[in-house]
Amino acid sequence: MQHKIESLDCLRKMVGEDLGSTQWHQISQKTIDAFADVTGDTERIHLDPRAAEQQNLNSTIAHGLFVLSLGPKLLYELMSVQGYSRVLNYGYEKVRFLAPIPVNSSVRMRAKIAEERPTEGGSIIMFEQTFELMHPNGEILSKPACYAEAVVVYFD
Repeated sequence: MQHKIESLDCLRKMVGEDLGSTQWHQISQKTIDAFADVTGDTERIHLDPRAAEQQNLNSTIAHGLFVLSLGPKLLYELMSVQGYSRVLNYGYEKVRFLAPIPVNSSVRMRAKIAEERPTEGGSIIMFEQTFELMHPNGEILSKPACYAEAVVVYFD
């Protein structure tokens, strides 16, 4: 369910609110390869099944930074905000890659509006983002693949 937030003032009042979770998004080898091509991160465990096996992995795995980069897209799936003049991704307070993401696994993101801090002309909003992992066999892991505290600045 997408939260339709009518104004920046409404967003400010939502601190502490859980936005829920997105749909599951499968991560294919084609997507992993495309990320490697775009970023130049060609570490073999992402691209070569034999190299992954030599590192005691059952398959190639997605780049942690690829999963992190899904944050803005998945946040749009959870909420839309109206009534601001500009929005900027400001960075991250904390990022942890907690479990490898095997090829053909799926991820979804749970998000919570954790904090609001005033800044000149607007507000800094911190979102706790937890990327949950479902293996190709349908097993949902209790440990998330990634946890991040994303910081976004909204201007009035």
